Amino acid sequence: MRCGENGITRLLLTMIPHFRKILLSAFECPHCGERNNEVQFAGELQPRGCRYTLKFQAGDLKMLNRQVVKSESATIEIPELELEIPREAQRGSLSTVEGILTRAADGLQALQEERRKECPQTAEAIDKFLLKLRACATGDTSFTFILDDPAGNSFIENPFAPSLDLSLTIVFYDRSPEQQAALGYVANLSQLEERNEEAVPRMENGGTGQVNREPHGSVGAKAGHQAIAQANSAEIAEALFRYSAPEEVMTFPSTCGACASSCETRMYVTRIPYFQEVIVMASSCDSCGYRNSELKPGGKISDKGKRVTVQVRNIDDLSRDVIKSDSAGVIIPEIDLELAGGTLGGIVTTVEGLVAKISESLERVHGFTFGDSLDEAKKSKWLEFRSSLKKLINLDEPWTLIIDDPLANSFVAPVTADIKDDEQLAFSEYERTWEQNEELGLNDMDTASADAAYN
Repeated sequence: MRCGENGITRLLLTMIPHFRKILLSAFECPHCGERNNEVQFAGELQPRGCRYTLKFQAGDLKMLNRQVVKSESATIEIPELELEIPREAQRGSLSTVEGILTRAADGLQALQEERRKECPQTAEAIDKFLLKLRACATGDTSFTFILDDPAGNSFIENPFAPSLDLSLTIVFYDRSPEQQAALGYVANLSQLEERNEEAVPRMENGGTGQVNREPHGSVGAKAGHQAIAQANSAEIAEALFRYSAPEEVMTFPSTCGACASSCETRMYVTRIPYFQEVIVMASSCDSCGYRNSELKPGGKISDKGKRVTVQVRNIDDLSRDVIKSDSAGVIIPEIDLELAGGTLGGIVTTVEGLVAKISESLERVHGFTFGDSLDEAKKSKWLEFRSSLKKLINLDEPWTLIIDDPLANSFVAPVTADIKDDEQLAFSEYERTWEQNEELGLNDMDTASADAAYN
């Protein structure tokens, strides 16, 4: 790019342990000495996008050394400076927080001399902005570092792993159609619009419009009424029993979260003994093979939170069924493990499976666990913690599992016929704090109009 001559590009396909497959490319020009390197992700697109928010306090220089993986689809924002580093800038970089900010400042500084000649006012404004940006890069001022990647392949290091980092927040989200198109999974937005038009049911008059919504149970009632009118006893029984069953499977069209193709989602409502009504949803895509299953709570929001405590002592305790909602946190006091609400999402598993998923999730999220840049102290700390997780599954000694759910939508199954006879399983309710209600969006929830409609 500098001299126009041909150079040499070397490619290396490798894998960062417990993170992603990556493609390292290094370019070198023997004519002018120009060098460049880039990181590209050779693995699959993640099911959801990710957004890392790191709140930096002035004077904390160690936080500037946190390693950052920025994929070619990620953007970086610093709201305090109204700065946004687009996806085209610093593509596929492996650096630190300080390195990314310094590189951005150097990029703006490079053309300042030309700007002073052509537009002195713009150059002066950029000089003032550079002072603020370099103050962030040197740790002299507080700022917020936001890394947003729709592909889900970016990462910010947590030096306290596997413990919780109060300065770092991770949010996973579903990609929008525009983000899908930007990633190349939809050629253009018109294709998506065509799919949406095909998915809209046609009315009896031949036109397209909104989906006709029928009251709950009316489908079964209509089929039953038709069978009664025709005096067909077999069809009467089949129609009434089919549509009145509590575990009726319903199918409706949806969009694949990986490739944005049209797919089907199956859903049914069931009731778990000693627990509550739940909604099971499963979707599969014939185009790309992506599958997803999810468990959602049914019924009303509980007035109180619930804390489930299990004393794990034998193999039967490891085989207990566990329902963990996406609002529940997990605590294991024996190894000082505490996962915030939202970690792992909503899952249905066993006690043993929950510990295994915790280990897999920590290894996936904290991708620099065994990287070359990790010092021996942090590496030994992680190895010791991973060994303690294995000891939990091997039952080297009894341990305690606590699932704290502010919405009371989590459950652990008993090992006895009657839940009252299970001495190792305890449930306790508590009043939610104002902060918990605020985080869940309950403080501003107004159900007056809905209550009036039903009453």
